[in-house]
Amino acid sequence: MIYCVVPRELEDDLYDKLVSYYADNPDVTVIVDRRRGPDRRSASGQEAYDERRVTRDRRRARVTGTFPTVEVSGTG
Repeated sequence: MIYCVVPRELEDDLYDKLVSYYADNPDVTVIVDRRRGPDRRSASGQEAYDERRVTRDRRRARVTGTFPTVEVSGTG
């Protein structure tokens, strides 16, 4: 699925044109960006956002214990 995102400011000019342009392509969906509020990725206020963010290690924990010794007899 491919999303063609139209900014809210350009919705009146572009939305209908893009919907008709991509009408024959079922893999493309045209949507309007309706997000509001401050951008959390912006530099202003980044410090407060960083303090709330928690990063965890999501890898599977290793099995506890040891592996048995395996004897290898000659090569070939």
